[in-house]
Amino acid sequence: MNEAHFSTPDRATDIEYDAIVLGSGVSGLVSASVLVKQGCQKILVVDEYEHIGGNHMDWSANGYTFDIGSLIFQDDSPLLTHFPELLPLYVPIEPRWGRLTPQKIVTDYPISLRDDILRAGARGMMRIFGSVFYARLFQREMNNAREFSRYWIGAELLRRSGLESYMRRFYGIALDQIDIELATKRMLWISEHASLGNLVRRLLWPKRRGSTNKQLARPKAGFAPLYRLAQQNLEKRGVQFALGVKPVAIDRLENGFRLRLADGAVTAARLFSTIPIEKVQALCAMERKPTLNTTTLIGLYFSFSGNRGFHQPIVYNFSHEGAWKRLTVYSDFYGPAHGREYFGVEVVAEQPGYSTEMAEADFRAHASANGLFRGDLKLEGSQVLTNAYPVYSRGAARQAEEAIAELYALGIQSYGRHGGFNYQPTARVSTLDAETALGFERKVSQPPEAVEVSPPNERAASPLLISSPTTP
Repeated sequence: MNEAHFSTPDRATDIEYDAIVLGSGVSGLVSASVLVKQGCQKILVVDEYEHIGGNHMDWSANGYTFDIGSLIFQDDSPLLTHFPELLPLYVPIEPRWGRLTPQKIVTDYPISLRDDILRAGARGMMRIFGSVFYARLFQREMNNAREFSRYWIGAELLRRSGLESYMRRFYGIALDQIDIELATKRMLWISEHASLGNLVRRLLWPKRRGSTNKQLARPKAGFAPLYRLAQQNLEKRGVQFALGVKPVAIDRLENGFRLRLADGAVTAARLFSTIPIEKVQALCAMERKPTLNTTTLIGLYFSFSGNRGFHQPIVYNFSHEGAWKRLTVYSDFYGPAHGREYFGVEVVAEQPGYSTEMAEADFRAHASANGLFRGDLKLEGSQVLTNAYPVYSRGAARQAEEAIAELYALGIQSYGRHGGFNYQPTARVSTLDAETALGFERKVSQPPEAVEVSPPNERAASPLLISSPTTP
């Protein structure tokens, strides 16, 4: 591994680069690859994490490997045009997504015509259709995500399906507090996949499936082997990495930037950021406006023996109770370990001080109340991830745009999930976003991103934003 060694922060001894990239997640790695292709010969990627891959983290113990965040990739991902050596490491899978409903059943994700509508009975269906007609007639004005959702599927189906509860859990705030700008940009899947009209059309005239891309999971051993190859690819092309290094300040120079670090400094003509906006503002000593909030995720890692109560590998929590939002059964993809199934649960820590112990107790109680995981359920470990993804409260989109514009005026391009305050559910989206930010044009167009509802691995997954099923 090439490691950058820094001198004291004296301008005469600063190490000079053509470009500096802050962050070594997918956006940062793709940025470095694009910059090499555009002619940059000396590039430095800096990250406070000691690993490559950003929030794609794994955790291993006792023969089990878990992770927090995205799990699924695809064989036609534009990420592979930059790092083709990753493809052989992926594990081919056939994922299925389910959701736990308020009626305590695990059914289709994101909406089931049978379980959400037909099972409601005659009176229930009248309320469902009636609420849709009411919204179309009288709710013309949409000021937040709740009004947006009600317009498309009606208040009754929004409640009965558990979609409202899931979105509140996913975003960490009530739907009426979610910025309408986000709703119009990131929740169109509701009109495409969950509206009554489209549900009926898909039932009566199902589309024939043609050739599709192949779904792939990260290696059984975790993300580290995957991103190690990407790092080696870039190092062979002249890119250097400074990992586990905390930036102290950014100075604007006449011909570029100086990045001050704890043990030295580096300079570059260009600086790109894929880390949280507020961190870059602080490094530049810029005045910061209201905080751009992000979520904190708690990953609970279990092994299990017994009857889990469902067959889908990925299940979202659409019930009205329970703090967890998604669970992924890794043993469905990689096989059991020690004769036991193993899975990870993602919990949004909505309140300060919400602990792993509280999250575990809540999950166990909720699983028991819904007839899930009857048997020997053992917690193998846990993990906490801060700055998981943006919280789109009212005005947040505008605040982010203003902050990004101020950084751009200083000469810093800020983009990506964190740098652009832009929820990106898949590696596909992150790759294309980084390419666009750097003006990279593809010779071969990529197929459009599938819409997920969050399975979020949330390709949408997390779904929801909700985007397309779980994939990085």
